[in-house]
Amino acid sequence: LIIMNSVVSPVSYSGSPQQQEVKEDIVSSSEEEEEEEEDAAADMKTLTSGGGDLPQEFWQVQKLVRYLKVGNQTATIIALCNLADFDLKAQYCQVAIIDAGGLEVMANLLETDDVKCKIGSLKILKDIVEHPDIRKSITKMGGIELMVQILSDSNKKLKLHAAESLAKLAKYKKGRRIVRKNNGIPKVVDLLDVDNTKVENCIDNNEVDLSLDMQVARGGAYALWSLCKSKKNRMLIKKAGGFPLLAKLIKSKNISLLIPVIGTLQECAAEKSYCMAIQAEGMVQDFVSNMLNDNIELRRHCASAIFKCAQEEETRALVKSNGGLEPLVELIKDHSNHDNKELMAAVTGALWKLSMSDDNVKTFQELELVPVLINLLKENAEGLDDLQFNLGKIQILTNIVGAIAESAKAPQNRETIRETGGLKPVIKLIASTSPGLLVNVAACIGQMAEDVETIEQSMQTPNPAPSGLDQIRNLDGVRLLWSLLKNPNESVQAAAAWSLSPCIRNAENSGDMVRSFVGGLELVCGLLESKDQQVLAAISFAIANIAKDKENLAVITDHGVIHKLARLAVTQDDLLRSKLAEAISNCCELETNRALFGKAGAVAPLVSYLTSVDLEVHRTTAAALHQLSKDPWNCVTMHQSGVVPHLLRLIGSEDEAVQEAAADCLQNIRKLALACEKFRYQHNKA
Repeated sequence: LIIMNSVVSPVSYSGSPQQQEVKEDIVSSSEEEEEEEEDAAADMKTLTSGGGDLPQEFWQVQKLVRYLKVGNQTATIIALCNLADFDLKAQYCQVAIIDAGGLEVMANLLETDDVKCKIGSLKILKDIVEHPDIRKSITKMGGIELMVQILSDSNKKLKLHAAESLAKLAKYKKGRRIVRKNNGIPKVVDLLDVDNTKVENCIDNNEVDLSLDMQVARGGAYALWSLCKSKKNRMLIKKAGGFPLLAKLIKSKNISLLIPVIGTLQECAAEKSYCMAIQAEGMVQDFVSNMLNDNIELRRHCASAIFKCAQEEETRALVKSNGGLEPLVELIKDHSNHDNKELMAAVTGALWKLSMSDDNVKTFQELELVPVLINLLKENAEGLDDLQFNLGKIQILTNIVGAIAESAKAPQNRETIRETGGLKPVIKLIASTSPGLLVNVAACIGQMAEDVETIEQSMQTPNPAPSGLDQIRNLDGVRLLWSLLKNPNESVQAAAAWSLSPCIRNAENSGDMVRSFVGGLELVCGLLESKDQQVLAAISFAIANIAKDKENLAVITDHGVIHKLARLAVTQDDLLRSKLAEAISNCCELETNRALFGKAGAVAPLVSYLTSVDLEVHRTTAAALHQLSKDPWNCVTMHQSGVVPHLLRLIGSEDEAVQEAAADCLQNIRKLALACEKFRYQHNKA
């Protein structure tokens, strides 16, 4: 009892040298964090100063904390039990514990040899550590390190409560870092190691009826769920053997266990290596089967896991083959779910990624998904002024517009989008500031720009409805899309440039339309100085379409487009090569530009493009070389660069356009050679 009293005395906690090092690391963090702590402390002082309004329970909690400080072992345990009976999540209880100095006592109790004291302390800490002041205080006192040590204890109840406390502390960056530095991740992973028979028999959905081993595994899963929000921790979890254990636990039928297990997996699925492992272990089928469960939270986590894994084509096929498309569509069609923003974000995200496969798009057509997406878009697109502050709504809109953009690759869906008025809310979202949302908006407009009226349609219908491209122009979508080229985000610039190309290519009087945008051509030419490969490729493709109009070609030539394109010719990126060659080819329609490209040194690098294995690069490069070969000096450069063997090979290509361009280029080179021979013969004869 004397030893016990000395342990629980109200002295400040010092901790081991290793814990002191962690404490120093925490204390010497950023000044901003120190200011936040001071502000929080000030707020707490303000709350405690209003003692007159505090409930009677406040003083009862403080009285129990004083018993913890001065009482013997029995009194300490009784006080802890009484404290646990209070609503510890209520703010007045947390204020009382802080104000009475109870945190130091509870941290010291974690170092005692008495199991009951440790369990009692952990039970209380588990309920109060979510308060920011309590979390910071416990962290500074070395409480996380002590909890990590307890994970190695033989007592299962101790491990359970320590894991549950760490699950809450590790929701914050500092907590995750301290657990990692103290080698806590392998210890948490070990908690998941239970017998297969216990997992198979764990079918009761009641949390109370779980065996102690399964409760420990669940606590470990919750701790891993919090820890895996860090990329470093995700890698350490895999290294510690956490993935096979999670794969075993996902076979359980107990919802209270499945939620943290699938929650952990969907967080880890942010890494491609995890996605491949999930696919290889056949866990996609588990996600789909649990989508049929009545528990909304479980379905949300399954949808989120599918969202993150469905970037891979094979995963998308597995979801379809296991019947995972229908439950997702049912969830989004149920209007009672629309207020659950987290669920909607997960479901719409999964639908977006799954729509990247043509087979899935056909199934979604049968399930009439697009009209549902349009209605949901209209519901969430209101109040753009407040949108930037509503991250949940931004995520939902990003996913919805992404799904619509992927669906719009099918002509039937483009017609549905046009007829249901889906373009207006999409174009309206250009006023938002979220880069991810703007990328998907641009992609959607680009796909809808392919919806043009054909000659056959105009003959069949005397007064046809406006096509998708007509609607875009009527809603000022092209100008707004062009304005996105000024966005500082390179992904947005690239998406806008890619989408502008079909707008320019398919529009009637596109030359006049482009010239009507004041400063638009200068802006496009300026982006050729970007450092991003996607931006350069997209802008080159846009220039290739702009250059089809002679007047626009003359304008961009005056803006120095020839030298800017020539500087990019040394690239090794095949996508940029193909678009750049197409831009050069179209710019050569202005006769003087052929010689300018030659003087700028663009010809020799183009010859090297023919060594690529990409057929599209061959097609555009052959066309560019054909145009450039109309200038005699360029023919000389090509010949010196060894173009002839490449052209002879391309004449045997399966692509007729490549054959023709290569043959025409060879013809021009040969004509020049014959002219030179004729001149030399006449000169020698004279």
